[in-house]
Amino acid sequence: MEGIILLVVVALLAAFCVRWAASRMRVAAPTRMAVIIVFVLVVLALWGQSLK
Repeated sequence: MEGIILLVVVALLAAFCVRWAASRMRVAAPTRMAVIIVFVLVVLALWGQSLK
C-alpha cells in the first residue's frame, strides 16, 4: 500500500516540476493530470519490465 502512496506523491512532485520548468522556459505547460497520468504509466511500465 505504501508503494501506491509513494507513486502518487512522486507523480504530484513530477507534475509540479514539469509545470514549473515549462513556465520558466515560457512554453505551454501541460495540464497537471496529463503529467501525472504519463508519469504513472511510465513508472508502471518500467516496474513491469523489471519483473521479467
